[in-house]
Amino acid sequence: MTFDVWHMITAAQLKASRALLGIDQREIAKRSGLSVPTIQRMEASNGVIRGNVDSLMKLIGALDAAGIVLIGDSASSAGGGRGVRLKEAAARLPPSSAKTPRSARRSR
Repeated sequence: MTFDVWHMITAAQLKASRALLGIDQREIAKRSGLSVPTIQRMEASNGVIRGNVDSLMKLIGALDAAGIVLIGDSASSAGGGRGVRLKEAAARLPPSSAKTPRSARRSR
């Protein structure tokens, strides 16, 4: 397993990975051998997570062992399986601009 240390993982990828696995911050901390405050700091980052390379490698290794495949910008996923990718333009929109699906709206 080879990683590009400078473009490893974003905070959004970490949060999405946990959501896909159905685990909380405490569980990913346990699986990676990191502390919960370290995971919290990583998830509070903007964009690519910066930090100790050893900690990043532990995190990536734990996600990989759990079946998560991280897909970088402009990269394809050859492994198959279902996945989600955020369009570049959507990443720049403020959260309040997201539209609510009709099924989630309440009738008045």
